Amino acid sequence: MWNDRYARDDYLFGTEPADFLRRVERFLSPGQSALCVADGEGRNSVWLAGQGLRVTAFDPAANAVAKARKLASERDVTVDFQLCDLDGWDWSRPFDVVAGIFIQFVGPDERVVLFDRLDRSLRPGGLLLLHGYAPRQVDYGTGGPPYRENMYTLDLLRESFAGYDVLRDADFDAEVDEGKGHSGRSALIDFVARKPGREGHAKG
Repeated sequence: MWNDRYARDDYLFGTEPADFLRRVERFLSPGQSALCVADGEGRNSVWLAGQGLRVTAFDPAANAVAKARKLASERDVTVDFQLCDLDGWDWSRPFDVVAGIFIQFVGPDERVVLFDRLDRSLRPGGLLLLHGYAPRQVDYGTGGPPYRENMYTLDLLRESFAGYDVLRDADFDAEVDEGKGHSGRSALIDFVARKPGREGHAKG
């Protein structure tokens, strides 16, 4: 399904990063290693690379990865793009930053597994960046799956990453203009948290 959605000349979600990344830029530092999960057409990984991070990104849709590579070339940045799904990725690889932006295609049971994988892929002291929709987004119909149970709440994220140092958590509505895929008033969740343990290259 996703490969078909990305089989178009334009970028489904545009070529600019999610506004979330600009809001949390102060937590990032050049030289950090970063993983972008289910990165799609590359708008977020390419932007992170442009800020000086060493970025790895994966997505299971070949059409998306091809467009991501094209975007990186146009922006003159380097990203290690991999064609891979959630089950095929090596989650034991450690990163300073792990970003999951609009990855709400999994239901509650699969989300437990995914969140555990995100935790495993972060170094001690590493930074988790999660951005997605709140349940009321289903009523707005301006992006995301039509399943309330897939959406985030701040309580859910705090509980799922208990022990993390929460640096930013916000639940708010905003006008979103991110290509044809995300357009209009949206119910958004921002969550930035640091994994407990010794800080390595991560900085906040």
